[in-house]
Amino acid sequence: MYPDLNGKTAVVTGASVGLGNGIARRFLQEGMNVVVNYHSDEHRDQAFELVESFGGDGGAARAVAVQADISLEAGAEKLLAAALEQFGGLDVWVNNAGIESRHPTHELPLDVWEKTLAVNLTGVFLGSKAALGHFVERDRPGCIINLSSVHERIPWPTFAHYAASKGGVKLFSETIALEYAHLGIRVNCIAPGAIETPINAEKFADPDARAQTERMIPLGRIGTVEQVAAAAAWLASGESGYVTGTSLFVDGGMALYPSFERGDG
Repeated sequence: MYPDLNGKTAVVTGASVGLGNGIARRFLQEGMNVVVNYHSDEHRDQAFELVESFGGDGGAARAVAVQADISLEAGAEKLLAAALEQFGGLDVWVNNAGIESRHPTHELPLDVWEKTLAVNLTGVFLGSKAALGHFVERDRPGCIINLSSVHERIPWPTFAHYAASKGGVKLFSETIALEYAHLGIRVNCIAPGAIETPINAEKFADPDARAQTERMIPLGRIGTVEQVAAAAAWLASGESGYVTGTSLFVDGGMALYPSFERGDG
């Protein structure tokens, strides 16, 4: 759909499952080379299955699966090195990896807070830093896409650590978008709402829980991974070449305060 993406190279963090897997798959369908990041052996097989489905074995020309912890600087550097070694460059970096858990804030363990911020926010910083360094050193434009959430805008009680991380991703992304725009480097967020992913599978399998969520969405339905991946492909392409420093909400209108949709209040 976007011919200018053909032959370009992307790193996608947390690409073994869920949104990251869908984004990596869409990029491969667009003819891109992709570094498919996975965190641990738990998701190794899914990462390699994606690589192999596009004709590779983990080290072929179209995709490579790379284990790395993106909350560590060495992890981000490892992913950049894989892109350069396997494909000779980097054009797009997608900071997708993230975690969430539910805790009343007064019971939230410090280690859970720190781990959530390490993955969801520090990981975005480290990935962006690696990509920016590459683009700046080579004096070339590039694209960074950060997966935020509707909860960069919407407060989420019992998920204060998650909401804080996503609010941080928003302002961090806007800041570096402004800082590097003069070099032709674009930085944007995708802010998904309720999406059919493995992390939500159990919840949405419950008809009552699913219906409750759907009532919070003006369009009245749960989104798909493919719809988020389509947004990522557009943001990576030249079709969005005049777009930087923004959050693209893929949420069925969830962030529009649906409790007011009948004009109440």
